[in-house]
Amino acid sequence: MAEIKPLRAWRYSPKHINNLEDLVSPLFDVVSEKQRESLYNNPFSSIHLSVPNGDNPINDAVKTLEDWKATGVIQQDDLPSIYVYYQHFNLPGSDKQYCRKGFIANLKIYDWDEEMLLRHENTMPYSVNDRMDLLNKTELNVSPTHGLYTDDEMRIEEFLDQAMETPLYETEDYQGVRDVFAVIHDARIIQQIIDIIRDKKIILADGHHRYEGSLMNKKKMQASNPNHTGKEGYNYHMMWFTNTEADDLRILPTHRLVKDLPDFSEKQLLKKLEQYFFIKHIPEPTTVNEVILGKKWAFGLLINDKAYKIRLKPEMIEEIDWNFPLAIKELDLTVMHYFVFEKCLGIPGKDQRDSRNLTFERNFVKCMSDVQNGNVQCAIITKDISIETVKEVCYSGYTLPQKSTYFYPKVICGFLFGSIKEDEFNSFFDEAFE
Repeated sequence: MAEIKPLRAWRYSPKHINNLEDLVSPLFDVVSEKQRESLYNNPFSSIHLSVPNGDNPINDAVKTLEDWKATGVIQQDDLPSIYVYYQHFNLPGSDKQYCRKGFIANLKIYDWDEEMLLRHENTMPYSVNDRMDLLNKTELNVSPTHGLYTDDEMRIEEFLDQAMETPLYETEDYQGVRDVFAVIHDARIIQQIIDIIRDKKIILADGHHRYEGSLMNKKKMQASNPNHTGKEGYNYHMMWFTNTEADDLRILPTHRLVKDLPDFSEKQLLKKLEQYFFIKHIPEPTTVNEVILGKKWAFGLLINDKAYKIRLKPEMIEEIDWNFPLAIKELDLTVMHYFVFEKCLGIPGKDQRDSRNLTFERNFVKCMSDVQNGNVQCAIITKDISIETVKEVCYSGYTLPQKSTYFYPKVICGFLFGSIKEDEFNSFFDEAFE
């Protein structure tokens, strides 16, 4: 099944460890413009590798990486290792302390039809191409994607807890999350973790664009290499693995913002919506996200200074003519993308992946602000989904619309970097794990 292997990570040198909190950065697809402006001011911030700036950003990233290696800003570990990464966090309105436990290793890159790595979301081609180009030129996985395995015996956690008795470093990130890092060098323990994962399928929780960029890069490199063996660095992708059976997995809703549609009007939208939905005006817009909780096929609509709850008329579910099984048709997100975006806003399903009329926002207050300030035409407010729903979609072979899930907390970029460059990827220690 799933093949993983340890890696010799590049990490910030000891002289930078005390400033590590200033060097790590949010992932490329969640970092805000304001955060970028601040992070770019630090010449050693990991953002210069993950979201390079300038007129020729990818070339700038290559040069930065070469400079950092040459001057010792980052150094490569001598031994192939598995890296342990814990996230300690709270959720709003709760005193409960969560700890999401996981480990970072290289995963062999699988094509989607091999069904070893299961996806649950569609991707946006321009983001995939951007990630592929950056990886191809730098030969560096800048941040791990997030993969899920299922093991109700919780066998790996024992090894991870042991490693955490002597952590490498600890920081607090932009989310207010306490991130703790440790390392496993012991070849016997690493082999046991490899063996446990070997009979698993992996669900890709977060990082669809980065993984697909790795997949495209692998195909490109394989096609140009007549001596391809399957062991080259470009055949592997750096991933953080966590257990679906742990009580530490949280998926927050991602709302949709609509902008720049021609001839858009509140009156016309409501008229179209009422063909499919029950519509109820909500006097206080700040409560619309609470009003829809626990209600099937219910969404919030923010438009101008008004708010509405819209809930699909049950008989309308039969109208969905997308080629999905019933279980997928009945998902809230399918209902939203079919009836709201295709039928009422005129954005066909086949065009929604690439549509610049749809953007995504996790912060409900930001949605309200953007609507009321006229930055967008309207916002569709969604609810969170469960890991059981994600599993169901993955095992069905279908996918959710892009940006359907927001696994919280997000992984942080900059704790380590994974090279796929041949003279940095392989070592004579690898034979111990074959």
